[in-house]
Amino acid sequence: MAPARCCVPGERLCSLEDCAPGYGTYCKHGYIFSSLSGYVVKKTDNGLMPVISVVRDTDSHLLPDVGAIVTCKVMSINPRFAKVQIMYLGTTALKNTFRGTIRKEDIRATEKDKVEVYKSFRPGDIVVAKVISLGDAQSNYLLTTAENELGVVVAHSEAGATMVPISWCEMQCPKTHMKEPRKVARVQPEFLQT
Repeated sequence: MAPARCCVPGERLCSLEDCAPGYGTYCKHGYIFSSLSGYVVKKTDNGLMPVISVVRDTDSHLLPDVGAIVTCKVMSINPRFAKVQIMYLGTTALKNTFRGTIRKEDIRATEKDKVEVYKSFRPGDIVVAKVISLGDAQSNYLLTTAENELGVVVAHSEAGATMVPISWCEMQCPKTHMKEPRKVARVQPEFLQT
């Protein structure tokens, strides 16, 4: 009984003709769907129809859930959203990375119509965000940075230096002193390294 792959709630696993539903699943329209975030396990007993289940092992409780604070890396941006790779849940590294999306309207809490994605994030930035939706098998986790504590925490300038935040919307390169726009996170004291 080895974990086969990760799944999220609502993901279609297989047909009822292929397997019997087990723990962490539900049936709808002749198919078996996952009701949990976890690992898909297929088990056959005595030559009977295999039972498909979704389980959480000791590490899989580290799957992002709605309301969780995550740390992610910006992979690409376009005028409507930023695509990210979720690497940490809280301060714990995830076994598997997950894809996420930060939509233009979820970047800031105010003046949402004036937000420009390229002035908030750049590919390579490290961002602290909150999960607002789990998505499904075809889409990503939906994330938000619309709180003061959320946003870019690490960014590199074109000169390759780690930039320093100078306001909630700008970071500065210590080498060239060039300023670049970002949606900067106000890091809470408990997350600062001593």
